Amino acid sequence: MFLMARDMGFRLSGMEMGTDMLLGMALIVAGVAVAAYGLLPRNVAQQLSAAQDIVVSPPEDAPLTGAHWRLMAVLVIALVIDVMKPASLGFTIPGMISEYHADKATASLLPFFALVGTVVGSVVWGVIADIYGRKASILLSAVMFVGTSICGAMPSLAWNVGMCFMMGAAAGGMLPVTYALLAEMMPSKHRGWSLVLVGGLGAVGGYFAASGFSALLVPTYSWRILWLLNLPTGLSLVLLGALIPESAKFLLARGRREEAQRIMRRFGSEARGTTQAETAALTRGRDVPLTGKAFFGKLVALCLAATCYGLINFGLLLWLPADLVSRGYSMEVASGLLAASALIAFPTIFVAAYAYTKWSTKWSVAGSVAVTLTGLLGVFALEFQLIASPVLPVALLIVGTNGLIAMLLPYTAESFPLRIRGRTTGAVAACSKGGGMFAQFLAILALVPPLALVALIILVPTALALGLIARFGKETRGRDLRDLDPDGHTFAATGV
Repeated sequence: MFLMARDMGFRLSGMEMGTDMLLGMALIVAGVAVAAYGLLPRNVAQQLSAAQDIVVSPPEDAPLTGAHWRLMAVLVIALVIDVMKPASLGFTIPGMISEYHADKATASLLPFFALVGTVVGSVVWGVIADIYGRKASILLSAVMFVGTSICGAMPSLAWNVGMCFMMGAAAGGMLPVTYALLAEMMPSKHRGWSLVLVGGLGAVGGYFAASGFSALLVPTYSWRILWLLNLPTGLSLVLLGALIPESAKFLLARGRREEAQRIMRRFGSEARGTTQAETAALTRGRDVPLTGKAFFGKLVALCLAATCYGLINFGLLLWLPADLVSRGYSMEVASGLLAASALIAFPTIFVAAYAYTKWSTKWSVAGSVAVTLTGLLGVFALEFQLIASPVLPVALLIVGTNGLIAMLLPYTAESFPLRIRGRTTGAVAACSKGGGMFAQFLAILALVPPLALVALIILVPTALALGLIARFGKETRGRDLRDLDPDGHTFAATGV
């Protein structure tokens, strides 16, 4: 259908939805369900119970091997593909408005439903990762990516909106699962910087890839080619799955000992049963309800920080150019400030990785929140003409939010116990998109408040997040992840 429309500029709007396309969409949904069923472990309850009695960890001073570097490279590629999907929506909307003769409010439904999908996907995939295993979750996400490529030949805008949700659900799940897997495979001394670097490069690389493919392909093949790219990129993720290891602990719990031993040899890990003291401590930990002040304090702090990031990145920074133009700045100046964000973000990643590893995980995250807070105060002052230039406030916002998102999910993955790591990381990832979803909802309803009020509204929870991180955040630099307990209890873990 796509190729048949090449003489019409690849415009398919108004064509009849054929039986083959309706059948194809039904098969996509059914195929994802079948794949999910096939990946579901049998005897889940028994395997989760068995996993409690297994300890797998690399030596604390283990050097990085080729296996570690290959894993980081593969996960960077996976995150680039993952981030590129929702990022490409911004480049498809102008073409959709033109082809479907839709207004901007209607076209805004696409990023809104994509963000709704990422919120749902982050939560659901976090649970799936704790049940299915990390690798299986990544593969299932890739299968969903492949399915959404059908939108490249979709005549209907409404069906595109529906598939946007499915694409968002797949994209939302990849990020927290990737962090959880990497946190469990890296030696403690290398865990922090590798998490921040992989996540940061994946995020920036995804935006570069989306803009690059748009500039290269859209003028010739229309906006639809960005959807069709989900086919080769999704299949490449499936093929890269061969290079992504499953958690050795997960394999041991399933009785796949030979596979687990091969993975442990590659990554310098060792496995043993828990000691009597560890078993007693783990039993106490399992009996501790996840309702203590330390647990909720950390989770609320990180979820607040993530929500504020979403409000700034998908709301305030998108509305800022129009506000600046209304104040007399040229469109070139207003757009140029945000166009430079990718260039500013790139070195920020390396600074964040260095500070996170060499200085402090807790205070690096708190520092990025503080820089963001300062940028919000600058925007507030700009709106009341207390400062003349928007350069410093925007630069502080970009540096703060990029540093924050690079460190936030790694810090979350390190801050909670194994049994809930996928879910808590997924919850924080969902909040980072939830803020953006709310901002897009306001845009759809044309209820965007004045920018001074927006800055003030975001400033209050950002300040609260900073205080809660300072109060309840735990230092994770160089710590064994087994030592983490929701209410401050230390699990007795002897050396490996």
